[in-house]
Amino acid sequence: MEKKDGGRPAHGESLSARLGLYDAIVRAGLAKLDGDNVIRRIWAGDHTVWKPDPTEIANRLGWLHVAESMRGHLAEIEELTVSIRREGYTHALLLGMGGSSLAPEVFSRTFGHKEGFLQLDVLDSTDPDTVLGHASRLDLRKTLLIVSTKSGTTVEPLSFFKYFFNLVLDTVGPQEAGRHFIAITDPGSRLLEMAQRYRFRHAFVNDPNIGGRYSALSYFGLVPARLIGLDLETLLDRARMAACDAGGGKGPLPSSNDAARLGVILGELAGVGRDKVTLVASKEIGSFGDWVEQLIAESTGKEGRGILPVVGEPLGDLRSYGGDRVFVHLRMEGDETNDLALHGLARLGHPVIVLRLRDRYDLGGQFFLWEMAVAVAGVCLGINPFDQPDVESAKELARRVTADFQTKGRLPALTPVLEAGGIRVYGDIRAGTPGEALNRFLAQGQGGAYIALQAYVPSNAETDQALLGLRAALRDRFGKATTVGYGPRFLHSTGQLHKGDAGKGLFMQLTAEATGNAGIPDEAGSPRSSLTFGILKEAQALGDRQALLDGGRKVIRFHLGRDVIGGLRKLREALG
Repeated sequence: MEKKDGGRPAHGESLSARLGLYDAIVRAGLAKLDGDNVIRRIWAGDHTVWKPDPTEIANRLGWLHVAESMRGHLAEIEELTVSIRREGYTHALLLGMGGSSLAPEVFSRTFGHKEGFLQLDVLDSTDPDTVLGHASRLDLRKTLLIVSTKSGTTVEPLSFFKYFFNLVLDTVGPQEAGRHFIAITDPGSRLLEMAQRYRFRHAFVNDPNIGGRYSALSYFGLVPARLIGLDLETLLDRARMAACDAGGGKGPLPSSNDAARLGVILGELAGVGRDKVTLVASKEIGSFGDWVEQLIAESTGKEGRGILPVVGEPLGDLRSYGGDRVFVHLRMEGDETNDLALHGLARLGHPVIVLRLRDRYDLGGQFFLWEMAVAVAGVCLGINPFDQPDVESAKELARRVTADFQTKGRLPALTPVLEAGGIRVYGDIRAGTPGEALNRFLAQGQGGAYIALQAYVPSNAETDQALLGLRAALRDRFGKATTVGYGPRFLHSTGQLHKGDAGKGLFMQLTAEATGNAGIPDEAGSPRSSLTFGILKEAQALGDRQALLDGGRKVIRFHLGRDVIGGLRKLREALG
């Protein structure tokens, strides 16, 4: 099982692993997988691999064959792309959340856009400054808006649609407005009805047997990918190769199957406390970690179990990591940047897995490899990797808050436990300063705890760096794994794990005052608005906070006012 990290592993595999003391555990897990005929049963669609009940399993296995089935739909995607380019469109804005937005974002950040194709931006935040920023930057006369939601009822993309439809209507008039929109959704969804009502240019109807986080290689990922110029045949070829390597109906032994090996490593090591999977990626493919984060967290974080994906945490002193880590190195060929640090971590006894990519198009294979690996990890953990039983609680609480606002004209008022230095602190903690409150709160963390920064603030490069510095300081000070998620985006990614795992998270909610606001039309084409993006975002923060508290989680909230960067700096300085 153990191989050196230099060069390609034997037999042409893309995966190598240095597991040290855990090698025997993984070998036993692979033997059990083989003895139970798991890989062949997965390809046969046997739901009993995971649970006796087929609910949200039997109708969620379309991803197994999507790399082959989508070949028959490439002409439809190409026809749209040709017409859009011919008519002079230069930009596309994808309106979506979670599984509908993360793969397109990976493609955009990894490949950019080919000359003559569209530049793609992704809107997956209800932060009003973020919404207004996209609206002000884009020439809507030359912009295609992609409304992307599997269910067709997700509040964020429908709110984005109503807002941007009105802007496009004002810009190009009622005869042309609908032609600036396309939909990607499931059969019979509410969005499909809206696409017909508002005369969208086109609606792509996806295979309903593919769950959102498993949909990267379906219309949800491929339509945006082609619009920016990707070669979809090459992308799908790499995915088909990965599917063939992972069984493809023939089912090789797990020991010769990279996806199964990765899944068993993740699942078996999580079972013995190594449940913080830390992704270290070559810069060129760094955004792929955000997609993996949702796949792992939403698939495994339930029934009091879970694997925490740690994405974007900068590598620190080798001895700052606890015994709950597993490191996965996503390494582009020729990139030696992180090799030395990962060698050092392996020598210290941390399990280290290396996945090698020849070029960017190998991401097609990685999408499939990780989907199969997480499905296999679900077998090891004894959970259903295709449902999300705890996501609805925060959504329902947010709906109640917005309904109360629309009735009473105000949001629930929280009482801060202290206010100092421009920062208000909310939580069950006694302290004299925000810094003292932070240190006392985090001192509650027991073995295996992690720190989750939930940032309901505008996402930009300056905030990214401030959060990066804060999380590195938190890790070094407390020796805990750290995660960062912008709200409400993370609710569709790690939110399930936060509420469904063993309850070891320490949740730092970071909020701020928006500098602007924008009304959400009650109906597309109508000027009437009874809700703003600012209120929706605040309701989502309040709803998730309450859902965490109801689940017995530890939560502290820091309201940073209008000076987000200054507030984050103060919290970091308080750590010493």
